Amino acid sequence: MDYVVFFADNWWRILLSAVIAYLLGSINTAVIITKIVTGKDIRKMGSGNAGFTNVLRSVGKAPAVFTIIFDFLKGVAAVAIGGLIFLSVPLPPDANPVLTNEFMAVGKYVAGVCCILGHSYPVYFHFKGGKGVVTAAALMLVSDWRVFLLILGTFLIVFLATKTISVASLSCAALYGFYTLIISLTYDFFSGAGYSLTYVIFCTLCSFLIGAFVIIKHKDNIKRIMNGEEKKISAKK
Repeated sequence: MDYVVFFADNWWRILLSAVIAYLLGSINTAVIITKIVTGKDIRKMGSGNAGFTNVLRSVGKAPAVFTIIFDFLKGVAAVAIGGLIFLSVPLPPDANPVLTNEFMAVGKYVAGVCCILGHSYPVYFHFKGGKGVVTAAALMLVSDWRVFLLILGTFLIVFLATKTISVASLSCAALYGFYTLIISLTYDFFSGAGYSLTYVIFCTLCSFLIGAFVIIKHKDNIKRIMNGEEKKISAKK
């Protein structure tokens, strides 16, 4: 598939997916739930981050559970909508039916990236949000469940070993692009499933981009980790 021509012909689908996903991503659950429960702004509590971990430490378990569930669901909804918008792209004559999956993958990644941006820079909350880890996990699940399982396994192993959510998140962010490359090359391209090399490159680049974004958003955590100051999550939490 010629992605340059494809993007030019489907600019309105890209724009529609991006706008819907960004607006959904901007619904920051941490801010909303903390405001309901405490009357305070989570961005002025604890680490100042509008995300699951800060809600857990600053507000409590129940609000944190609701935060992670709704942040994950909004990511799933955004990515699914992006895929459905691109599902209507007509196939060229005599095209391999798998091309429909490639079309949908474009919509999913466009929506996923914009949903993460919305979560991190929410238009409803003065563009100050979270780090996008949970929303990125939702993108992984809907775009490629195989990669999601690898990421989930990595997160659990690293977290159980370090008891530090940020270390586990950073590990997953660093490996996301590599996992995507390995899975898409092995099972989609070399297996004879019919996927193009351009598809592999596109998915891999998007994954590395998302991973890099998450790492950059964790710059303060990285400093604390290097200084031995990053807080761990204990059983009592």
